[in-house]
Amino acid sequence: MPRERLAALQLQRLRQTLGRAWRLPWQRDRLRGAGLDAPGDLHSLDELGALPFMVKADLRDQYPFGLFAQPVSELARLHASSGTTGKPTVVGYNAADLDTWAELMARTLHCAGARRGDIVHNAYGYGLFTGGLGMHAGAERLGAVVVPASGGGTERQVALIMDFGARVLCATPSYALAIAEVAEAQGIDLRQSKLRVGLFGAEPWSEPMRREIEARLPVKAIDNYGLSEIMGPGVAVECEQQDGLHGWEDHFLFEVVDPDTQAPLPEGEAGELVITTLTKQALPMLRYRTRDITRLTREPCDCGRTHARLLRVSGRNDDMLIVRGINVFPSQIEAVLLGRERLAPHYQLVLDRHGSLDHVTLEAEAAPGVGAGQWEGVARDVAHRIKSLIGITVDVVVREPGALPRSQGKAVRVRDLRPKGA
Repeated sequence: MPRERLAALQLQRLRQTLGRAWRLPWQRDRLRGAGLDAPGDLHSLDELGALPFMVKADLRDQYPFGLFAQPVSELARLHASSGTTGKPTVVGYNAADLDTWAELMARTLHCAGARRGDIVHNAYGYGLFTGGLGMHAGAERLGAVVVPASGGGTERQVALIMDFGARVLCATPSYALAIAEVAEAQGIDLRQSKLRVGLFGAEPWSEPMRREIEARLPVKAIDNYGLSEIMGPGVAVECEQQDGLHGWEDHFLFEVVDPDTQAPLPEGEAGELVITTLTKQALPMLRYRTRDITRLTREPCDCGRTHARLLRVSGRNDDMLIVRGINVFPSQIEAVLLGRERLAPHYQLVLDRHGSLDHVTLEAEAAPGVGAGQWEGVARDVAHRIKSLIGITVDVVVREPGALPRSQGKAVRVRDLRPKGA
C-alpha cells in the first residue's frame, strides 16, 4: 500500500479509536486535559504526540474491566497475563477483534513462509496466555493444518513433528531449543524432518540464538512480536529476509521515544516502542508504552513490503539490569554464551548483594561431550569476555548438561535476589 494511502487510512482509523476511547470517562478526562475537545478534533497524525501515554499500571488500576469500551457481556473472550502485583493484566476481545486477530495472524504466518495446506505444529501454551490461541486461529484462517501441541510432553512433541510431517514450528525460541535437545537425546535428527519454517517469539532472543536454532533445526528462524495489551502475537513479524519485523501499520501506529524524556526519536535511533491500536474495538489502546527497546525504519524491504520495520526488539526497558551502575540486558549475556562452542544455550543469571556491592553469578551448562576438566577454563574465558564486552565482573559456574531447568513457555533467565529498595 502506498504510504500516502496508508496515512489516510491510519488517520481515519485513529479517529475511530479515539471515538471508542471517548466512551470511557477516565480516557475522556485525560484526552480533554491534553487539549482534545472531541475525537474529530484530531486533524493530522502529527498531532498524535500531544496525546497522553498509557502504561501497564493503567490496566491494573482499572482492573478488571475498566478500560473496556463496551460492556463485558458483549465480549467474546477474555485473556489475562500474570502480574507481580497480584493483579493480572486483563484484555478483552469482541467478535470483530477475534476476526481481526485471526486475519493478522494469518498474514504473520504467511510473511514468515507458511502456506495453505502446511502442517503447523503449535507449541505455544494455550489458555489465558494469548500465544497459543492466537497462533491457532491464524493458522486456521491461512488454511493450514494445526497440531495444537501446546507446551510440555516434549518427547511426544518430537514424535508428532516427525510422524505428522510438520513444516512449520511455532514456539518460544527457548522451547524450540528444548525440542531439539530432547530429540538429540533420543537419537532423532530433526534436521531430517520436514520442518522448514520456525516462527518464534514471546521472549527476547539474540542473533546467536537464531544461529543456534537454525544449526539444530532445519528451519529459517523467524522473529514474531506481539503483546497481550495490544493484540497478542501478530503485531509485527520478520519476512524471509530476516531484516527487521514488519509492523502491520494498517492496524497499529508505531512510535519510538526516549524512555527517560518521552521525546520522540528520529528514525533509526534506539528507544522505547509506543503503540496505538487502530482497529481494536473492545480495548482501544492510545500511545501504549510497551517498555520494549527497538529501532524503527521505513526504508523499503527487499521483500517488497512497505510497512515500517522494527529493527529487532533487543529487550524490555524493565528487563534491563543495573549492576554497579552499568546497564546490562540479558540478551548481551546470551550473545557471549552462544558464541562459545563448549557451552549449551541454557543459562541463568543470579544477582545478589554482598555487603554494599552487587554480585552476579552466571550459571551455564557445558555442551555435550565437554568434559568436567574443561569447565574451569571455559568459565574463565566467558567471565573475561563478559568483562571486556559489557564491563561487569561475573562469577561463571559451568554445570553438567541438563542441570538447569527447562521452560515450556517463556524462559526465566534472571533471579534477582537483591534487597528491594536497597
